[in-house]
Amino acid sequence: MTNERKEDGDKGRSGSHEYINTVAAVAIAPSGAGEELSKYVAQAVGVIRDSGLKNETNAMFTNIEGDLDDVLRVVRDAALRLASQGHRTGVSLKLDIRPGFRNQMERKPQLVDELLSGQAQSER
Repeated sequence: MTNERKEDGDKGRSGSHEYINTVAAVAIAPSGAGEELSKYVAQAVGVIRDSGLKNETNAMFTNIEGDLDDVLRVVRDAALRLASQGHRTGVSLKLDIRPGFRNQMERKPQLVDELLSGQAQSER
């Protein structure tokens, strides 16, 4: 588990609390804005990308990794980007809160690949 676990006393960006690693899967979109929502989703994703937190966007969600407070703040800011335009805004959010760890957006898929590789070898 190299580079994924940090010391228990690791502080977040503000330095006022212990860093609590969080990986979030979030989908933010307005309701009643028509059939094509891409231009609205892009606005929310833009807020996330501008946050400086590690993120990646796929067909269904944007994944974000960082300190719990920072992740929640950026989800709020992204949702308010649409809500401030008068849109009823839906947010689907799933959080994986894992104190003491980092780089889980990279490590978790690597672990699955390693397990699948080992499984494929053992089936031969």
